[in-house]
Amino acid sequence: MDPSLTSTGYSGCGLNATITSKFTGVERLADISTKWASLLTTAPSNVVVVIEGYSFASRNSQAHSIGELGGVLRLTMFQMGIPFIEVPPTCRAKFATGRGNASKTEVMSSLSARTGIVWSGKGADDMADAYVLEEMGLAVQGKARHDWPKSHLEALEKVDWSAVNHGTKEADSGSE
Repeated sequence: MDPSLTSTGYSGCGLNATITSKFTGVERLADISTKWASLLTTAPSNVVVVIEGYSFASRNSQAHSIGELGGVLRLTMFQMGIPFIEVPPTCRAKFATGRGNASKTEVMSSLSARTGIVWSGKGADDMADAYVLEEMGLAVQGKARHDWPKSHLEALEKVDWSAVNHGTKEADSGSE
């Protein structure tokens, strides 16, 4: 999951799409949270969500709004008993491109070259990021759908994957 106020990307269980909202402010947070919770109710009982962590390079008041969204989504998962793993944005970029400081455009380009999937249109970067996060969750379990160079796989070492084997919710389908 790649949290975004305009198009929260998600990928997993055969889905790759975005959650959008026509609202603003607190109503938008509630709307996105409700839609996310609805999606999670259809997920396998052993799902573990891989969510992009906070970007500390965010500027302006948008950083506060993104932080609020991240908190609301994490609280939703906690209340539903869904374990989640946070992946720093630099690890997501390194896994996709081999470089931790790669731009979203570079991530989409590298991902397209490796997977054959063309990422375009509204929310494409958020869906691509979510796909990378899902692929990271699968790769750490030895179930990656694509071959990743060793330099890209090094990004996995910077993430705490303990929730993959959290209690009785061992991940089978990977991530979301």
